Parts: sequence; C-alpha cells; structure tokens
Amino acid sequence: MKSLNRAVFVFVFDVGGKTWKFYDWSQITTVAIFGQYDSELMCYAHSKGSRVVLKGDISEKEIILPARRAAWIKQKIETAKNQHMDGINIDIEQRVKRKSPEYYALTALVKETTEAFHKEIPGSQVTFDVSWSPECINHDRCYNYTGIADSCDFVFVMSYDEGRYESYIRMGISPKKLVMGVPWYGYDYTCLDLSKCIGITEVVSLQAHVCSFAKLVTQRLPCSKASGHQVSYKIIMNWEKNSLSGVLWDKEQKAPYLEYKDSNGTFHQVWFDDPRSISLKAAYVKEHGLRGIGMWHANCLDYSRGSVAQEQTKVMWEALKPK
Repeated sequence: MKSLNRAVFVFVFDVGGKTWKFYDWSQITTVAIFGQYDSELMCYAHSKGSRVVLKGDISEKEIILPARRAAWIKQKIETAKNQHMDGINIDIEQRVKRKSPEYYALTALVKETTEAFHKEIPGSQVTFDVSWSPECINHDRCYNYTGIADSCDFVFVMSYDEGRYESYIRMGISPKKLVMGVPWYGYDYTCLDLSKCIGITEVVSLQAHVCSFAKLVTQRLPCSKASGHQVSYKIIMNWEKNSLSGVLWDKEQKAPYLEYKDSNGTFHQVWFDDPRSISLKAAYVKEHGLRGIGMWHANCLDYSRGSVAQEQTKVMWEALKPK
C-alpha cells in the first residue's frame, strides 16, 4: 500500500456493491467495509493509498470473559491477515450501564484489540464508533469514553443528527482522537398538517413551514428519528424538482429541508445535509483541530453517469474539504 498523504482525514463507510469505483479516492484515508468483503475494492483502495478495515461487532455479554475476548480478537486478526486488511472498526452500539461488568469489559476489549492488531499487523488501525454525545443519553451507552479513546487510534463520533464535540474534549479526549460523522441521508417526516405559507418566497412569519405530528408539533426542526424514516441523499435530490418548496434553509439549525405532497395528498417534510451544511461541519473540523470527517455511508449518493447526478455527487465529496 502506498503511504497516506491526505490534507484531511476522511473515513468512509461502504455497505456493498460497486459504487466505490466512483468515490473521490483523492480524499479517502480509510474505508470501513460494512458489507460483504470485496477483494477488488481492497486492492483498488490500496492502490490509491487508502486503508481498508474490518467491521468488528460482538455482544457485550460475550466480552465479559477474558477468554471470549481473546478468541474474538484472534479470529479478527486472522481474518484481517487473510483478506489483506489494515485494521478494524469496532462498532458495538449496545446498552451498557456505567460501572457495570460490561463497562469495564468493553474498555478492555478495545485496549486488547488495539495492542494485538498493532503487534500482529504493524501499522494497522483500530477505531471505535461512539455516540453523538458522551453524556449517557437515555441511560443507554454509558461507555468509558476516555478509556476507549486512550486505548485505540481514534474514535468515530456518530453525529449524524447532532454532535457534542466540546463534551468529548472537556472530558480530556484530544481533538486529534475525534472524527466527525456526517449523514449522507435525511429523515422524511409525515405531517398531519403543514403550515399554509408554502411557496412564499419573501420573508415569512415564524409559523411558516411547521410540520404537525399526532402527539407533538415541531417548528422548523425535525423531532425524533422515531417519527421519521431514513432516505438516502440521492432519493432526496430526485424529490427536489417536484417538491412544494424546493430546498429551504433553516438558519438556526444550519440545515436544509424540503416539503412535498405524496400521491395520497399527505404532506411531508424532509431534513437532510447537503454540501452547504456539510461544508460548515468540515470548517468546524478544521477550526477545532479534529482528526477528520467521515460519512454514513458513501453509497448514498447517485453515481450514475447523468450530468446532474455527477454534479450533485461531486459537490458532496468536495464539501468534505474544509475551506
């Protein structure tokens, strides 16, 4: 593999297929394979000077026993060697209570995995995916974030909907250990009602573009993932030309959204990231000295050969470069 020489660290998740042939390889430093192993992708990435890493997932109940951890690590190293991979991205998105046996075992797993990979595969990279906030949101993922960050090469912050990097830094985690995650998808919310100011081009009142839900009303702000479903960026861009609103911009959230009516006459509001909002996040990465940026997931763009699709895809990749 050629030596890495990128101005910005860009971490890419790939979920399968052959769209990787059209990625902007001039930027990519690491590809995490979350689909089936593809030797052609591995070889191509190496030819471009990019690392390719495994996905590492194991039940938190399995890691309490040291012997189980050791067996899992051994198996992952063997797989990495056989497939000529450059490390592992540990993705364990499970509930762990603070100070529980799983809490300590998870930290031990990351430390032991990193030490073993670095020893068995010199120059390898071990990373860990963490939540958008380290503050034990919903008493869900109460991990030892500082211990995990200290034990691996860096952590990937899954800040697809929002992120609290200052919270991680205040905990004592170096910005150089943090990679910002951005979404290449959006959320489609079904509205019981949508305010009547749709289509007005001049400044509208604060009541414009309010999507009303059955049990809550959100004003110019997507509520929760439970009330919407994920839609890839390429689909959202196809909706733009037939939308009621075109792409709108929320100054407070610094995010785009659009509105449309489906074939049943139901209103929808779609919130997503586009080159404008991602550029702001890339600027934050540079300003605060974070290690880099990455997306879930690179397959979400339209890699067809149409001129419009090509331009949309090009500017999304370019948005990852901080100005």
